[in-house]
Amino acid sequence: MSLPKIPLAAVIGSPIAQSKSPQIHGHWLKTLGLQGAYIPMDVAQQDLEQVLRTMPKMGFVGANITVPHKEAVMNYVDTVTDRAALIGAVNTLVFSDDGRIIGDNTDGYGFLENLKTGAPNWNPADGPAAVFGAGGAARAVISSLLDAGVPEILLSNRTRVRAENLQSVFGARVTVYDWTHAGNMLDHAALVVNTTSLGMVGKADLRVPLDGLRPQTVVTDLVYNPLKTDLLETAENVGCVTVDGLGMLLHQAVPGFERWFGTRPVVDDATRAAALR
Repeated sequence: MSLPKIPLAAVIGSPIAQSKSPQIHGHWLKTLGLQGAYIPMDVAQQDLEQVLRTMPKMGFVGANITVPHKEAVMNYVDTVTDRAALIGAVNTLVFSDDGRIIGDNTDGYGFLENLKTGAPNWNPADGPAAVFGAGGAARAVISSLLDAGVPEILLSNRTRVRAENLQSVFGARVTVYDWTHAGNMLDHAALVVNTTSLGMVGKADLRVPLDGLRPQTVVTDLVYNPLKTDLLETAENVGCVTVDGLGMLLHQAVPGFERWFGTRPVVDDATRAAALR
């Protein structure tokens, strides 16, 4: 009698040593008592297609895609979900039995689940969301917020044309502000989201005036190193409900794990502890 294959999954990026995904998926595999393995793979841009085409033959059932491949990988998938197409980036791959590659984006799902968990009283209809940044993460965030029913997105990016590109994608519910006036968005916002890397360890500070924050504003930062950024600390001092960025990483991992290993994991304190180890 032949033994069943052990499903393999991976996270692909370059560099990849900093990724917390192997700790998260490894924790779930262990605590759920499942057969399987999840590994980090440092893959250069020029090798990406060859690696992806080979992985199903090696026993891989799927992969996460991270920087800098989230957009380029769309050239190599056979099918892409509607939400990944709208966002213009893929972070989750499923390899079907016949070797076809299906691309999805679970970043928006992870963002929204983290927000609901960390700020359970936040209501999308409360008012506009102010978003800093216009990269791939911002696309996922804006898409999920508009789907959830947020009435308007106030958007600002250091390079204005990138924000205007997102306005052309998402339409009239997006209003663009110059970066020099980004602080003005806070006067009207029920939710504030930093999708940039500003404030991360080793990066420049987020130099946006925050005096428009009010105690009823919900503030979240996609940066999770440090867990409490200067933005979140300032917001906390004002009395805002704050949500750190680690939960988005945890929640976006759930759909992929379920598809690859057949069991839906739970994001709990032990999962956070595993990611922070």
